[in-house]
Amino acid sequence: MSLKIDRDNNRFRQIVRGKIRENLRRYVNHGEMIGRKGRDLVSIPLPQLDIPHFRYGQNGRGGVGQGDGQEGQPIARGDGEGDGTGQAGSDPGQHIVEVDVTLEELAEILGSELELPRIEPKGTNKIQQEKARYRSIRRVGPESLRHFKRTYVEAMKRQVIEGTYNHAAPRVIPIKGDRRYRSWQTTPEPQSNAVIVYMMDVSGSMTDEQKTIVRTEAFWIDTWLRSQYDGLERRYIIHDAAAKEVDEQTFYHTRESGGTRISSAYTVCSKLLDDAFSPDEWNIYLFQFSDGDNWGEDSRKAMNLLTKSLVPRSNLFCYGQVESPYGSGEYIRSLEATFGRTHEKVILSEIEDKDGIFESIKTFLGKGK
Repeated sequence: MSLKIDRDNNRFRQIVRGKIRENLRRYVNHGEMIGRKGRDLVSIPLPQLDIPHFRYGQNGRGGVGQGDGQEGQPIARGDGEGDGTGQAGSDPGQHIVEVDVTLEELAEILGSELELPRIEPKGTNKIQQEKARYRSIRRVGPESLRHFKRTYVEAMKRQVIEGTYNHAAPRVIPIKGDRRYRSWQTTPEPQSNAVIVYMMDVSGSMTDEQKTIVRTEAFWIDTWLRSQYDGLERRYIIHDAAAKEVDEQTFYHTRESGGTRISSAYTVCSKLLDDAFSPDEWNIYLFQFSDGDNWGEDSRKAMNLLTKSLVPRSNLFCYGQVESPYGSGEYIRSLEATFGRTHEKVILSEIEDKDGIFESIKTFLGKGK
């Protein structure tokens, strides 16, 4: 029975991964994830997938569903009910469930579908550090680490073997011997560090729609790079005619106006690398997003900063030009004239709309730098 349950669970996980693969482009392009749960999980909406689950009850303490009354008998009229004159619907609803998937699994699926090569980090990747991970389950441990799902699975297996499990009215009651606890293992892991510096034009020509595209693409970039590095830092720089380093919330929700000087962002980024992130110890990824507008002769200064300061110190410099009804779109031409389309470290991508995010990520990360 134990082997059959494990086999069924593995089959279920395969079905979930298959559903995610089928719909990955939609998830990537339109950000159809409910959101992160903690640091390690993300909830994925999957249509028409019925997930078995435990319902925990208060044994012998009464509650909803117990006491007098017949099955199907209404309890009370709900606050949101109509007056009885409405028509009943005839179409089936779309059943959407949320499945928790680890970011590690999500990165693996993303890398497989986009055919992303594994990254070979530089820096202190040969230094060993001890890292504790919850990798196993044991029969004893503190109550704070009790694994409730595994406990109830063990209780159900015991009841099935004993013949006390009622399939018609399933009720699982764990005993002391069923309890299972999370257990950690300390393993040596190579330490390697990476920093992502995001730079974005926040002048009036960058609308909320363009910022949504940047936020969605940044999530998937983070997801992939987190799977490649033990330590990942993120820094954010915004600019119009002047630039400054900000936190993540400000980066995605600032709306400013005025002119655009892209070189100001490069100046702040260069100082940030000077002060905190030596290229000898850090794998440096620079991602810039803009609608392609830049003021006058500033592009010449920007190219000078890129060629002499930023590109030589980075693993990759990725420029994503988000199409805007207000931007000129000329800046990417300056980059092409300076670096071409086949430069080892400089990667350019034009993102017309949300449907272009998937290919943009593949363009940026497909070299495995």
